[in-house]
Amino acid sequence: MTEQEKKTLLGAQQGELDAVLMYQALAKAAKAENDKKVFLTLASEEGRHAAVFKALTNTALTPKKRNAVLLTLLYRLVGRKRLYPLIARGEYGAARNYQPLIERFPEIESVKNDETRHGDMVSELLL
Repeated sequence: MTEQEKKTLLGAQQGELDAVLMYQALAKAAKAENDKKVFLTLASEEGRHAAVFKALTNTALTPKKRNAVLLTLLYRLVGRKRLYPLIARGEYGAARNYQPLIERFPEIESVKNDETRHGDMVSELLL
C-alpha cells in the first residue's frame, strides 16, 4: 500500500467513524420514529464500514463529534427538509470517492454500494 493510499483509506475510516456518531445523534434529535429507526440502521452500517477500513489500514482511530454536533444543530435550525438532502448528497459523494479504490481494494465495493443505498434511504425519508 502506498502512502497516498493509506492516507486516503485513513480519511475514509475517519469519515465512517464520525458518521456513526452523527447518525446516532440524529436518531436522538429526530422527531419521526421512522427517521430515528433509519438513522440507527445507518449508524450500525457505518460502523461496519469503519471496520472494513480499519482492517485495511491496521490503525485504530477515534471518532470525532464535530459532525454529530453540527448536524444536530442544523436539524434544529433548518429542519429535515433542508438537511436530509445534504446528508444524502454526502452519502452519494462518499460512494463516488470510494469507486477508484475498488480495483486495488475490492472489499470497498460493498461499502460503496451501501453508501449509495444510504443516500437513497435518507432521500426517501422526505417522500
